Parts: sequence; C-alpha cells; structure tokens
Amino acid sequence: MTTGVATPGRLAAQAGLADQASLFLLLPISARGVGMGQSMMASHGSGDGVWWNPAGIATVRRGDAALHHSQSVIGTSEALTVTASSSLLGVVAVSANILDFGGDIPAVDNSGNVVGKILPRNIALVGSYARSLGHRVRAGVSYKLVQFRFDCEGLCPSLPTTQASTSALDMGAQFDLPTSVPVTIGAAVRNVEVHLQGGRDDEADRLPTRVQIGASARYTIPKEYANDAEIRISADVIDGVPVGEPLPRVGGEFAWEGRAFLRAGYLFSSGTSESGGPTLGLGFVAGRLVIDFARVFSGLSADAGQAPTYLSLRVTF
Repeated sequence: MTTGVATPGRLAAQAGLADQASLFLLLPISARGVGMGQSMMASHGSGDGVWWNPAGIATVRRGDAALHHSQSVIGTSEALTVTASSSLLGVVAVSANILDFGGDIPAVDNSGNVVGKILPRNIALVGSYARSLGHRVRAGVSYKLVQFRFDCEGLCPSLPTTQASTSALDMGAQFDLPTSVPVTIGAAVRNVEVHLQGGRDDEADRLPTRVQIGASARYTIPKEYANDAEIRISADVIDGVPVGEPLPRVGGEFAWEGRAFLRAGYLFSSGTSESGGPTLGLGFVAGRLVIDFARVFSGLSADAGQAPTYLSLRVTF
C-alpha cells in the first residue's frame, strides 16, 4: 500500500464516529450510478434510487431486486435492495448495506500476545417509500438505521468492543418538464440525522448531510442514423450543509436497443473524495437480468493502487 495511506483496519479503529459516518454514508452504491459520474438526481425506474434520490423508485413498475458489490482500499461493500410496486399505494423498498473494512486488527494482551482480532464494519438498514403525484411529479423518502461496529473474535483487551447507532432520513423529488425532448429535474437531501445513541459524547457529531440537485435529458437518435438507440445526459451539483462548496458531477449514457449501455462520467472533487475524477461503466440486459459494471480512475483508492470497481446484478419482477 502506498506510504501515507492508512490501512482500512486502522482507519476504522482510529476514526471517530463522525468520521466513520462520513466515510460510510458518502460511499457510492450501484454500478450504474458510478458509471454516470454519480449524477443520479433525475434518474428513475429502478431500486437504485434508494441510494441516490428515493423519488426515483416511484416509477418501478412491478418490482425488482438488486445486489451491489464494490471493492476499494476502504473495504468491501455489499448492498441489497428489494422493491415492490402497487398502483394504488406506491412503491416500497427494503435495503441493507454492509461495509467490511477488512484488515482485521490484532487484539493483544499486556504481554504483547495476540489473543483475538477486532472486526470493524458498518451496517445500514433502509426502508423507502415513493409515489407519483400526477403524471409529472414524484416524491420519496427513506429512513436509515446505521450502525458503526467494532466486533471481536476471541479476547480484545486492547480495544473495547463498541457499537453506536444513528438514524437518518433521505428525502427527494423529481419533475418531468413538458418539453419535446424528455427532461427531468430532481433534488434530494440525504443523511439528515434523526437520533444518535452509543459511543462517547464527544464523538456524537452530526452526520454528513448532503444536498444534491440535477437534471437529465434523453434524446432518441433518428432511425436513419441508428436503429433503436438513444443518448441520455445528466448533470448534478452536490454540496454539504451549510452550503458553501458546490461540486458538479456529469454523466452520459448511450443505449443500444435497450440491451447494451455505455456510460461515462466525471466528478469534480474537493480533493478529499474517495471517487473523484473520470468514471466508465457498461451495462447489459438479458431477459429480466440487468448487469452493470463501473470503474473509477482517480481518488483515494486509485492513488493507493486499487482503483474502485463496482458490480450490480438486478432482476426485474
């Protein structure tokens, strides 16, 4: 590992609760979103919206189930989302995300003998609800229960096994403009803290609340140039609360017959982002199975010699 980059285990062990929250809750989920440069505020139609703008799940037709995997120098993330749709009640989703920091921390006794190991990991459980309000407006909300854990195998006298939990809300909306070319605008506020318990008082800092707004446009290529092909372009701006340093992110997607997708994006970073810089993604549809892959080419992981990779598998009902 590159000198000056903390190991994942030490990073988790030494960071305060707020640092862990920032790291965990700001890591991107879903290969499609990463491939689009994380400009996902106006995206809708799949359970991926749980992780970006909960209003985006309002147009899920019947339901879907998706598994998202990512690997970086920070650790390994596994996320699962299941959605169910009702024409009368709207769309609900249940999701879970586990971030395993890896690099198990040895637990030693007073004599320096290894007597166990400490396992740092973060867990998030998410419940989401969204529905369409008329033909053009969608709104959604997610409730998150997040746990920051230091589990122990064996004896851990060198570091007490600790847990802390927090709750947060994500809220979002989308609007389809009445234009000849389909244009959607979207906005979301994520990680609005509801309650925190556990841990020391001096670590009970606020969660990394983010405000993100954006728009997307979809253009169908004339048949004389390409048969059943379209281009989607999106652009977002994201900032913390209070606002003060907005950062743009842009993405584009070329779709061929609704079965093959090529994506590219770019994130403008403040220099501390895990996944700033250019992104590239691919997607394939085979029946009800959707496969997405994405790669990030700069940021903390890439600088440490391990560029983040993302894989998503989704089944539509």
